[in-house]
Amino acid sequence: MVRSEPGYREKSVNLEAGHPFVDAAIAKLLKNIEVARSEGVRVLTVIHGYGSSGKGGKIRVESRKLLDFLITEKKIQGYIPGEEFQKRAGAVKQLLHQFPQLAHHEHLNRGNPGITIVVL
Repeated sequence: MVRSEPGYREKSVNLEAGHPFVDAAIAKLLKNIEVARSEGVRVLTVIHGYGSSGKGGKIRVESRKLLDFLITEKKIQGYIPGEEFQKRAGAVKQLLHQFPQLAHHEHLNRGNPGITIVVL
């Protein structure tokens, strides 16, 4: 799904679909980041799930490791873990100021550890 307004585009990617192995999910994330960037998407919602162990799934952990690396490589601006995607959080306030459209995001204030908001 791509939502579009002047200067703002948002897209979602579901890494859990089809229950892939971690390597396939990470490759899908990388590809979707590249495609989203080429489409002018500014915010990518990554659905990676939380895992059935209750400790955070492997796809979630590895996705966030990759995102940390992409920040150091300046390939993404940053990300906000779903469990921290709360209106009152400092980084989220700044993101909402930059992209007010995110105030209507379906995962805002839900504390969902199964998603990550990526700022391209």
